[in-house]
Amino acid sequence: MKKVLLLGDSTRQGYDRYVKMAFDGSAEILYPSENCRFSAYILRGIYDWKQSLGLDEELDLVHWNAGLWDDLIMIDGKHHTPLALYRENIGRIYDTIGLLFPRAKQIFATSTPVQEELFFGPCKRKNLDTERYNEAAVETVLQRGGEINDLYTLVSGCPRDYYSDLAHLYTEAGTRLLSNRVIAVLENALGIKASIPDYHALFAKQDSVVGI
Repeated sequence: MKKVLLLGDSTRQGYDRYVKMAFDGSAEILYPSENCRFSAYILRGIYDWKQSLGLDEELDLVHWNAGLWDDLIMIDGKHHTPLALYRENIGRIYDTIGLLFPRAKQIFATSTPVQEELFFGPCKRKNLDTERYNEAAVETVLQRGGEINDLYTLVSGCPRDYYSDLAHLYTEAGTRLLSNRVIAVLENALGIKASIPDYHALFAKQDSVVGI
């Protein structure tokens, strides 16, 4: 059975369980229980997650993202991770994944746009920054032979009601959009067919959907 590792921030946490449902019986989908946060955190955590998830070198695919924590404008007016360092971290993450899982294909997912007009606190996000960070990551990954899942373009122009808060799409419509894209990308990469979850039934069982 094919084995896939999903890594990423709370965007990934919004679709990971549904991707796992979709491939039940056809591929093993694994991911850390925690939010993988920013690029330096992923770089530091990859080996630990490999150990805690019981992974070996026979992993087939890693689908990962990092960026929205990195491009956050902090209280001092500077980005959490300077763009040049972010670019370096993305390259190091890619290379580290290659060392730990030498046969695994890598797919990088771009960060999704936020509702920037709703950020009124001391920390802010700007979609122009996200685009710049996405461009740096895409260039770095493509140079190394990886593939791209462009979630930014997918989400751009989505109605506001797809969002559950300023940055997340944890609504039924938003979850369906992101999950189905990731499922389709994995189907193509793995050469196997998945079963699309019944999002309406799954969300009918929830009292509320709140972003984190």
